[in-house]
Amino acid sequence: MDEVTRRNTVRLVGTLLPIAVLLIAGVAAFQQELGSGSASGDRAVPAGSDVVVRVVDGDTVELQSAGKSRLIGVDTPEVFGGQECFGREASAFAKRVLRPGLRVRVERDVEERDRYGRTLIYLRLPDGRSFNEVLVAEGYAVPLTIPPNVRHADRFKKLARRARESAAGLWSSRSCDGDADRPAG
Repeated sequence: MDEVTRRNTVRLVGTLLPIAVLLIAGVAAFQQELGSGSASGDRAVPAGSDVVVRVVDGDTVELQSAGKSRLIGVDTPEVFGGQECFGREASAFAKRVLRPGLRVRVERDVEERDRYGRTLIYLRLPDGRSFNEVLVAEGYAVPLTIPPNVRHADRFKKLARRARESAAGLWSSRSCDGDADRPAG
């Protein structure tokens, strides 16, 4: 090997070696993160599923992989800012059902995020029930149809009609009498 070829080879190795080391370190760190899961020791979450970190309010939840997520097609009364009738109850219900660490299945519709950057999701409980549907059926939420995310809109409307007819939750005359926007108190 002549001197020029040797110098070019040394230069090439000197350039590529740090890149290779960084690449290997990055892959190793990524594999370690996948293997260790969350701080509580959970393994990596399978595709299509996620783990509840916390409930923000009745229709917003933070998930381990998806981050802050908004339930599609439903609207629970507010608990922040201008607190609305039955908001505390809807939020407390969501916190009882969606305990931190609970594994859930996540389904998407057309749009990935809302205007606030939250992931838009339908949430399935471990027993297979749709949490979005449960909120409406038990009177903790009303349907909120925002195209193009309309896959389950008709189902939510039917469940709300049944909840209203049976005076469930916010439809009860003892709570909001169907006016979820009414101020609490």
